[in-house]
Amino acid sequence: MASESHMAAPVCLIENTEGQLVVNQEALKILSSITEPLVVVAIVGLYRTGKSYLMNKLAGKKEGFSVGSTVQSHTKGIWMWCVPHPEKPKHTLVLLDTEGLGDVEKGDKNNDTQIFALAILLSSTFVYNTMNKIDQRAIDLLHYVTELSNLLWRVASPDTDGVEDTADFVSFFPNLVWTLRDFYLSLETDGQEITADEYLENSLKLKEETDQSTQNFNLPRCCIQKFFPAKKCFIFDSPAHRKKLAQLEKLNNNELDPDFVQQVADFCSYIFQHSKTKALSGDIKVDGPHLGSLVLTYVNAISRGDLPCMENSVLALAQIKNSVAIQKAIAHYEQHMGQKVQLPTETLQELLDLHRAIEKEAIEVFMKNSFKDVGQTFQKELGMLLEAKQAEFCKQNLEASQNRCSAVLQNIFAPLEEDVKKGIFSKPGGHCLFIQKRDALKAKYYQEPRKGIQAEEALQKYLQSKQSMSDAILQTDQTLTAKEKEREEARLKLEAAKAAAQRLQENQRKTRELIELRERQHQEQVKQIEMQRAIQQAEQQRALERQLQRFKKRTNLPDQAVAQWIEHRIEKLRTQVRDPRSPA
Repeated sequence: MASESHMAAPVCLIENTEGQLVVNQEALKILSSITEPLVVVAIVGLYRTGKSYLMNKLAGKKEGFSVGSTVQSHTKGIWMWCVPHPEKPKHTLVLLDTEGLGDVEKGDKNNDTQIFALAILLSSTFVYNTMNKIDQRAIDLLHYVTELSNLLWRVASPDTDGVEDTADFVSFFPNLVWTLRDFYLSLETDGQEITADEYLENSLKLKEETDQSTQNFNLPRCCIQKFFPAKKCFIFDSPAHRKKLAQLEKLNNNELDPDFVQQVADFCSYIFQHSKTKALSGDIKVDGPHLGSLVLTYVNAISRGDLPCMENSVLALAQIKNSVAIQKAIAHYEQHMGQKVQLPTETLQELLDLHRAIEKEAIEVFMKNSFKDVGQTFQKELGMLLEAKQAEFCKQNLEASQNRCSAVLQNIFAPLEEDVKKGIFSKPGGHCLFIQKRDALKAKYYQEPRKGIQAEEALQKYLQSKQSMSDAILQTDQTLTAKEKEREEARLKLEAAKAAAQRLQENQRKTRELIELRERQHQEQVKQIEMQRAIQQAEQQRALERQLQRFKKRTNLPDQAVAQWIEHRIEKLRTQVRDPRSPA
């Protein structure tokens, strides 16, 4: 409820006792009562740099968060103050003041970075409070803790998994407000005046060279720009004379440097107007119970040791950054191999060539994102992982080829096997017919595309598995062929006998026909002779009668004498007909 969020003074949210972070149950109870959306502003910086003073100003109070006036750090852990938001109705402003970094009495850098990371993860506006100017040390520290925060967010959030969640993490990240205390530099570059925001932008600007030193220079700046898309910079002059700083929280504005007073007012105005409501993935507005749950989640993750614990922050950053770089490289390899490779490949070389090309890209991705990979330890690890990925793809390629060939063989040769079952080849010459059809199907199999590297071996294994079927067809063929030959020989003998009988009958018929023809010809000849004789006798008879007439006229003999003469001539004619050689 809104009324319960109006705390009279801050309470410790996360206690830091001898390097151990423990959540304060009283603070959780306060958060559990706040149902309004929260705007969470957290501040981090070196101890004794005026962080608490700025947070008190945001709370609208001169006192609250412990300011302290000695070189000893006052704030331990993370303190919380919930107040009504001055410019957003029905919103609660949650101010988180953190333990100062670099406390020589503590001497635990890991504890510093844990609190730093928690401030980033819990806030919607993160104030990075540094002294004098923006330098490489401050950039490296912010980069390092940003990477730690990313790691802590991923290991503590059950719904995240790997580098694919970076976009969600960026949307979860707070806005960055960089405050520079006791700023003494002139805000100008190349003789031109610039704003504080331009100064921050120039400090985070990337170099265009590609050598290793430039990559190391650009790496933390790329990270900060990626995870903090909204950035603002404020500069603060020294608030008062050094002797008065010990009582800073008791001084009135007229006792402070006017420029400093205005700078603080501008800072507060910006925070009130531009700080966004804390939100989770899916644009879920964070209320008190949500924030309490986040606090428990992250502190428990730290207690489990999910954050690296190394004295050298550079080594820790290298461990985190290079591990992420390996993940990105592997993700790139898997994504592009998945997109470009079509299993099975026709040849193993085709797969290896594609692997080498994408492996090269993956290594480039790693090199782009790696950080101080001393001795190329992480690159070697990447090489081993890529080699394992290659072996896995080769295995998948082999299996895909086997499956593809099996399907093609089944599709092509199934009709042949069905014909065998139906007994199509169980006949003389069936084996030859079987071989012809099998060879035709083999040619069809070879024409099928994308069978992969197992194409020939799969075919030979299939043919070998069906050899018994071929042998059975051959044996049946041989048995049936022998019987068929016997039947054929008997048939040929029978046909030969029939042909001989037919030839004999034909010869006999032709002989009879020839005899009959000769008989007819003889009869015809006799008939012709008789006809010629009859014609000759008739002609002779007529000739005789003409002679008789002439003779009678010439001799005037009596008819009896003439008759005797005629009889004599007729007898001669008969003799001449019987023997043509006798004289007329």
